Amino acid sequence: MVLAAGAGRRYGGPKAPVFLGQALRALRDGGCDPLIAVLGAGAHQTRAAVDLTDVHVVDNPLWAAGLSSSLRLGLNTAAGLPGISAVCVHLVDMPGVTAAAVARLRTHTHPGCLARACYDGEPGHPVLLGRDHWTEAAATARGDQGARAYLRLRADQVSVVECADVAAGYDIDER
Repeated sequence: MVLAAGAGRRYGGPKAPVFLGQALRALRDGGCDPLIAVLGAGAHQTRAAVDLTDVHVVDNPLWAAGLSSSLRLGLNTAAGLPGISAVCVHLVDMPGVTAAAVARLRTHTHPGCLARACYDGEPGHPVLLGRDHWTEAAATARGDQGARAYLRLRADQVSVVECADVAAGYDIDER
């Protein structure tokens, strides 16, 4: 699942039209199926710029409330799709995340999993949330924090997956 609904204020506009294609490729090539993209600001431009074939596209009318609203919407969408035991939550503005990092994270997939990529010991994205955690992770998400508070509450259950040798965990905030 790619969270791609933000306005990109510091960037100068929505990032999804620029970065969503790469984020979806990293997930697809890393073995994720089905793919979900949560859009908001710039949704029309994103649809025009990005091939969304075989992607479950969800429009978030509450995108201005922050990333947490997109996480909730994406998890609700995943819950309605058959056979999904976990979601790999990726942020649209992280072009250094590779399919190899996604594939490495996916080795932890099961309904009770909690795992996150880290880069030289620093926690980052993507984050793997097993189905058993979706309801509570969605309920604790606030503003632009997404699942951060939930992962902190369950820190002893989170598998930390080092990915710096195959990817980079930076995000793009400015042009």
